[in-house]
Formats: sequence, structure tokens, C-alpha cells
Amino acid sequence: MIKALVAVFLAAILTENYVLSKFLGICPFLGVSKKVNTALGMSAAVTFVMVLATAVTYPIYMYLLVPSQMEYLETIVFILVIAGLVQLVEIVLKKYIPALYNSLGIYLPLITTNCAVLGVTMLVIEKSGPEFGYIHALVNALGAGIGFLVAMVMFAGVRQRLEACDIPKSLRGLPITLVAASLVSLSFLGFSGLVDNMLA
Repeated sequence: MIKALVAVFLAAILTENYVLSKFLGICPFLGVSKKVNTALGMSAAVTFVMVLATAVTYPIYMYLLVPSQMEYLETIVFILVIAGLVQLVEIVLKKYIPALYNSLGIYLPLITTNCAVLGVTMLVIEKSGPEFGYIHALVNALGAGIGFLVAMVMFAGVRQRLEACDIPKSLRGLPITLVAASLVSLSFLGFSGLVDNMLA
């Protein structure tokens, strides 16, 4: 059981990273990764929403939508739950950490439409079965959040290094950012098979 949970956790961070492997949540990845502090704040908010959204949506789907044969409402229900949780995070940050609230700007309410958050809640439903239950779903969501944080902080570091480089004029701005993002994504291919070897 513990070995399986560790495998799920590591896979969500490294081999199945939602940003660098599944390419979900690219909007905040490119928009909020200019500074490490902002990247950390955004990642913490996204991780919190991912775990809480999975904790709420998984039982709603399994014990309400499936028995009622209303699985087709999955996307709508999940988005409503995520929107409510994002509002909660926004209120808390505005009241207790106004500096972070102001630095995140428009990207904070955009967590509602962040496909990485919705992707985590929906993909754990696809994985669900006798060997992948509620605890596995929560561990997967936590791993996905940590993976989001790793991707954001790594890319923020890369972008800060790029600012000190002499980049050709035609590549400045978005082009070099996309090139750097693709190279960071490629670096995660090195983790392929890591979880399989651990379980062997």
C-alpha cells in the first residue's frame, strides 16, 4: 500500500507532471513564472485547490453522480466546486497575505479555469478502480500540486537566468520563453521509467 502511494506521488511529480508532461496549466506556467516568489505563491494556491477539489469531487462523483447515473454532469459539477474553492483561496489571500494577492493579480481567479486543476480531478476518476481509491486520488492530487510547484520554480529560475543573457533580438520575449519551456519539459523525459523501476 505504502509503496503504491509513493509510486503514485512520484509519478505525479516527475513522470506524469501535469505541466511538463501533460501540458495542462500552461497559462500560469508562462504568466506567473517571472519571479520565484510569485511562482511559489501561485503553486501553493494551486496545490491547495487541487487537493481540496479532489477531496470534494471524488466522493461527489462516486457516491452521487454514478449512483444517480448523472456522470455526464461531471465537468459542470467539478468546475463549480473548483470555482467555489478558488473564491475561498482568494478571500483568504486578500485578507491575510495582500502582497501575494496583489502580485498574483488576474492569475489567481484564473485558477478556476486552470485546466491542470480540472485535469487532476477528472483524470483520477479515470484511474479509479480496485487498486486506485480515494487515498490514491488525494496522494495523486498532492503530487500533481508539488509537480506544478517544481515546474514553476524551475522555470522561474530559468527565466531569471535568461534576463542576464544576451539574447538575439528576434528571440526576445515570448519566443525564448517557449524555447526554454520546451527544454525544461524535455529534461523531465529523463524520469521516464523511474516509477516502474521502483516497483520492480
